[in-house]
Order: sequence, then C-alpha cells, then structure tokens
Amino acid sequence: MNHEITAFEVLVIDDDGEKRGIMKKIEAIRLAEEEGFDLVEVAPQSRPPVCRLMDFGKFKYEQQKKAAEARKKQKVIEIKELKMRPAIDDHDYEVKLKAAKRFFEEGDKVKFTLRFRGREMQHQYLGMELLDRIKKELDPIAKVEQDAKLEGRQMMMVLAPK
Repeated sequence: MNHEITAFEVLVIDDDGEKRGIMKKIEAIRLAEEEGFDLVEVAPQSRPPVCRLMDFGKFKYEQQKKAAEARKKQKVIEIKELKMRPAIDDHDYEVKLKAAKRFFEEGDKVKFTLRFRGREMQHQYLGMELLDRIKKELDPIAKVEQDAKLEGRQMMMVLAPK
C-alpha cells in the first residue's frame, strides 16, 4: 500500500475499474493522494504490478462485515447426548425419541448412551435391542454415524440427520 510498494512502475486502475495506464510509483501515489485514495497493490506477480486507487480503510471495514455475516449464517453442528437405561419405560422412551427428532430437525447429531448398573451387565442384549429399536424408528430421518459399541459400563451409538 502506498510507499510500501517496491516496484518502480505500476499499472494504475482507478476506483471505477478503468485503466489509467502505466506510470511511475511516485506519480501514482501523488494521483491517489490528490483524489483522496490509497494506492493498493492488487496483483504484485504481474509485470508491471497492478495497483488500484481505493479507500483502504473502507475496503477493510467491508471485508470484516462480509466475514461477520458469513460467520453468522453458518451452522455449527453439535452432538446432543441422550442418556437412558436398558429397562426404560415406554413413555420415557417416547419422550427421548421425540427429543432426538427435534435435535435432528435442528441439524444436530445425537449420541445415545445406555448406562448399565449392577446386574444389568449380564443382559447387554437388552441394550442392543433398545438401540436397534431406536435405529429402526429413526431410520427415515437419521443415519447411523457410529454403530453401537460397549465401553466399560456404557453402550453408545451416534446418529446424524439425513
């Protein structure tokens, strides 16, 4: 920008996008100052380098606004966790399933965690049956991202929205 440009001659483009021609760097800087702009190098690799007359502060401000707008629009996918027990009651199961459906509509992933306590460890097949039932009921709106696996006293499965 301005005096930091190293080239001796530059191709100048004005703020409307029209070519002003090749001129010496000092002349180009003087022209920019007369019109109230900065001389900004936009293509340093070309011969001669291309410089543009622009209000650099305004340009940086607009870039920040665009970046902030892009960040605002992007959706961060979260993993929601639903904890259950293998001997879950029907109504409680339906409430958990309803919550999972709501999470999928919001675009989030859901991690189902089954915790086994005491003698429930001998009946791990009940946990597998429960997770298979969940998988079948949510099949139209969700896909399995991580299949059911046992880690210590917990069995986990991760589903993602389709």
